[in-house]
Amino acid sequence: MSKITHFFTELMRRYLPDPFVFAILLTLLTMVLAFVVEGRTPLQTTMDWGNGFWQLLSFTTQMAVILAMGYVLAAAPLVDRFLNRVVSHVHTPRAAIIVATLIGSVGSYLNWGFGLVIGSIIAKKLARNIPGIHYPLIITAAYSGFTFYGLGFSATIPLLISTQNHALEAQMGIISLTETIFSLPMLLTTGVLLITLPLLNASLHPRKGEKIIEYSDSETIHPQKSSLPEELVSKDTFAARLNHSRLTSYIIGAVGMVYVVGHFYEGGALDLNIINYFILFLGVLLLGTPLNYVEKLNEGIRTIGGIILQFPFYAGIMAIMAASGLVNTIAELFIRISTPETLPFWGLISSFFINFFAPSGGGHWVVQGPFMIDAAQSMKASLAQTSMSVMLGNAWNDLVQPFWLLPALAISRLKLQNIMGYTVVMMIWVGVVYMVAILAWPHMI
Repeated sequence: MSKITHFFTELMRRYLPDPFVFAILLTLLTMVLAFVVEGRTPLQTTMDWGNGFWQLLSFTTQMAVILAMGYVLAAAPLVDRFLNRVVSHVHTPRAAIIVATLIGSVGSYLNWGFGLVIGSIIAKKLARNIPGIHYPLIITAAYSGFTFYGLGFSATIPLLISTQNHALEAQMGIISLTETIFSLPMLLTTGVLLITLPLLNASLHPRKGEKIIEYSDSETIHPQKSSLPEELVSKDTFAARLNHSRLTSYIIGAVGMVYVVGHFYEGGALDLNIINYFILFLGVLLLGTPLNYVEKLNEGIRTIGGIILQFPFYAGIMAIMAASGLVNTIAELFIRISTPETLPFWGLISSFFINFFAPSGGGHWVVQGPFMIDAAQSMKASLAQTSMSVMLGNAWNDLVQPFWLLPALAISRLKLQNIMGYTVVMMIWVGVVYMVAILAWPHMI
């Protein structure tokens, strides 16, 4: 196993560029494919790209908020003490890898945004407190749990097609969650991965005598050194006392929590906006004073630069894919070789490749979903299995998709080359599990 891991790690170190360069190269590749395969002119493709460049602006903001404010929440004394208590019960590197994987997995199963943040934070704490941990591996192990989002409560496609008035309701109707993420095959798949993925990740840890890169505090921000101007830190004026007032934080935090309770009492959905809202005001309550919150938020903002820069490039790529018809072409290639029994399998494979160019689950479904559902209906294949195959292909590819690796890289301050060799190995195993699950599904119902 160490030889395989070393091979992929060295391969990525030599040939994988920075995530921003990767996004640029992927943009250029998509443009070339639009020219060559679909016959779009350079001007048309450039206009498609520019017109779609800001389509993910709302989502970019949501991701930036959840990352920065999730950082603040994790830095709150109460949360920090809880995470430290978890860490205190872990004593060996391999046990730490298993714990980081499980926390990242369960967090992502509950909600993908929460899993992205909490997994990396607990991994960083484990690496800081337990000697001998290979830092790139534990960060990657925590991130690998992100694949569980495709099986869990925030799986975009299953949630979408179970909702009334979704975009494809006229074609496919409403598909209950009991037919997708809560079906027996998917619950078994979740169980298999929850057991095997932590064990696989632990087995990747370098053995005694092999090179280990341990966590270093050299770039961390020291909490005793305030990042705020001295006049704001001072408590000698009325304004300063307001800045340091716990009452101010408690009042506005309580108002925020009342809204959250009211939102769910009135039947509101658990979406990224309400999660961000909850994280913000819970952080305000736990940090104690407005100035404490601002100071920690200033630290957290350092983690979001890559998201703000790169997400618009992926929005542009998705726009080219949709406008040029490239998604249709890729999907149709796999549909031509499919039968009713194998359509979900080829849906999984095609979704994996399409996700390089359209890594957002909702956007991915908008461009691939209609063709997969048309094919399923014409072949009389299962709509639920076909839809879920697209979701799993998306979640499978996310293990090697720099778009989603950015939060983990930002929190850990590692380079893409440091962790991608491990994600490739994890991706291979997850792919095997997903393929077996999709092929076995018809025999389990």
